Amino acid sequence: MFSIILKVVLVIIVLLLLASTIKIVPQEKEYVVERLGKYSRTLKAGINILIPFIDSVRRKVDTREKTGDYEPQPVITKDNVTIQIDSVIYYHIFDSHLYTYGVVNPEVALETLTATTLRNLIGDLELDESLTSRDEINSKMRVILDEATDAWGIKVSRVEVKNIIPPKDIQNAMERQMRAERERRALVTESEGRKQAEILKAEGEKASLVLRAEAEKEAAIAKAQGQAEAIKLMYEAQAKGIQEINNANPSPAYVQLEGFKYLKDLANGQATKIIIPSNMASLASTITSASELIKGDPLNVNVDVESPEPDPYAHLRTEHDPKTHRYDQQTK
Repeated sequence: MFSIILKVVLVIIVLLLLASTIKIVPQEKEYVVERLGKYSRTLKAGINILIPFIDSVRRKVDTREKTGDYEPQPVITKDNVTIQIDSVIYYHIFDSHLYTYGVVNPEVALETLTATTLRNLIGDLELDESLTSRDEINSKMRVILDEATDAWGIKVSRVEVKNIIPPKDIQNAMERQMRAERERRALVTESEGRKQAEILKAEGEKASLVLRAEAEKEAAIAKAQGQAEAIKLMYEAQAKGIQEINNANPSPAYVQLEGFKYLKDLANGQATKIIIPSNMASLASTITSASELIKGDPLNVNVDVESPEPDPYAHLRTEHDPKTHRYDQQTK
């Protein structure tokens, strides 16, 4: 019975020795091993062999990326406004040895460093700048934290400012300012709309006037062309009529009768001067011939027109010289 118990104890001791000797490290994990209290090596993922009672695992380190979500911190801006800011940090451990021996409690140290860095950056900015410069704050914080945590074996990959919470009175003032700005933008947009409407209306009236002027121009040109064509046709008809009369070889009496018709039209007009032909002496004979033409064929009747009698006093008439303004007696 005692031998059986001894064997069981020996088996348990052997299993414990094997368990302490063989270490299986999971993926994304690293084990920091100390030998007799001093750093020996870092175990990577897979099967690793340790010396029992000599080698020991100091810390198991998770090398995956971690998130540090910290509580809001009170920060004073350059214009002495106290605001609450909370941030998020994304980091991972790239050196388990430095992470283990570089600083005591690295997570707490990283949180404290984040708070102090945030206070320094916000202290150089006014409230309005801190509200609108998140990207600049994030990039500066990442650079500063990454440089400071290199000695701890920590790599800061990203920093995000989640919320910036100003005091309640500042929030109310900002809301009133935002409301006033929106009302101003609405008024500007409305005025711009009215302006554009007036411009479009003026452009439409201008285009209408231009089109109307173009239409009147085209109508005037068409009317003038029509009148010119009508005048041309009228004179062509008159010329054709004259040509027909010339071809018919009218008698002198008919020609004189037509001349008296135009003379009658001239006398009925508004002219103040009337030119009387010089052969008024033969008026009676011409009228007689015209009456005969009316009774018969005006184109075939031959009428003898008496020539005017000579003026017996023609040699006594004087002639005006336009150069010397003298009146000289005519001589035959």
